[in-house]
Amino acid sequence: MADWRRTLWILWAADFLVMAGMSLVIPFLPLYIEQLGVHRLADLERWSSWVFSAQFITSFLFQPLWGALADRHGRKLMLLRAGFGMGVMTACMGLVGAPWQLLVLRFVNGVFSGFISMAVSLLASVTPEEHAGRALGTLQTGPIAGGLVGPLVGGALAEAISFRGVFFLTGASLLLACVIVMLFVHEQPKARQARERRRGDWRRLGPLVPVFVATLATQVGMMSIEPIVTVFAKTLYHGRHLAVVAGLVVAVTGMANLVGAPLLGRLGDGIGQRKVLVGALTGCAIAFLPQALARGIGQLLAGRFLLGLFVGGMIPSLNVLVKKMAPAGAEATAFGVNSSALFLGNLIGPLIGGSVAASFGIRSVFYVTMAVLAANALAIALNRRLQAPAHAA
Repeated sequence: MADWRRTLWILWAADFLVMAGMSLVIPFLPLYIEQLGVHRLADLERWSSWVFSAQFITSFLFQPLWGALADRHGRKLMLLRAGFGMGVMTACMGLVGAPWQLLVLRFVNGVFSGFISMAVSLLASVTPEEHAGRALGTLQTGPIAGGLVGPLVGGALAEAISFRGVFFLTGASLLLACVIVMLFVHEQPKARQARERRRGDWRRLGPLVPVFVATLATQVGMMSIEPIVTVFAKTLYHGRHLAVVAGLVVAVTGMANLVGAPLLGRLGDGIGQRKVLVGALTGCAIAFLPQALARGIGQLLAGRFLLGLFVGGMIPSLNVLVKKMAPAGAEATAFGVNSSALFLGNLIGPLIGGSVAASFGIRSVFYVTMAVLAANALAIALNRRLQAPAHAA
């Protein structure tokens, strides 16, 4: 097996463990906060929002720094820094006695975050350009699969070993992922030599600004609807097992993504990532239409599945464009800035979606999302700079 393929599957397993572990705790964060002494509904909602968002704020701020350090000292080192730091911080969350302590640890956890984005950067550095789309598309299915598995078993584990026990288990899964990377992933010597010859210069990232903006807009569009889609599902379905159906509405997109990501990644290697990106964004925009018009849960599920097929072509294509356009010696810095744009989208998207839903109704959020994605597709289609050659200066 070629070295890049071996690295791909090792990083896939590590990403799966990280995302499965992190998603174990997300479903019951409000319940844990309540256990810490917050009982009034308004206060519980406020604390839950703060605790959930805290990690994204510091992640957004620190990703470019970790990327720059990766260019100087190695991507594997930064990958281990993220995993060990997040593992320790997450385990400590199981020891807190007050909600403010949990909030502080989530902030600090965001400082260490970046395991998955650094895994992308590491894989991109060792993968031949002609296989980059396929490799990065396949790698994306690891955290997607972990994100599907985590919530399914998180509730059962919480009942079996307590909320605090799940935090300890999550910390252990992150540390296990680090051990896997430490023992079995090897960074190419030529990548280190390139860093020694030419260290990253922030000004040379100028040609990548359209990619960073596209990543931000893509994530804003996708995250504007994700936090409230289960609320919308409840307005369409009034039968038994509502919780199961609501979970399926979220999970079906990830299931389709497992199929779409590697297929569209391989297609991008053949016809170019920009074309796949434009097509995927357009397809996602169209997939929101049957969801906006849905009058039954079946129509919503069909639209969510269609959406998942196209979602798999967006972030991997953007990552390949970063790989191809990043200046020599600043590749990890570029991935760090792109990851920062993604985290910023994670912050802004839900705020926009919640505001639009509160002012104009939930269905209006689908149309706003369609507009954001369609405008992003048009901007990318018209921007010829995204055809820049690899390692443009």
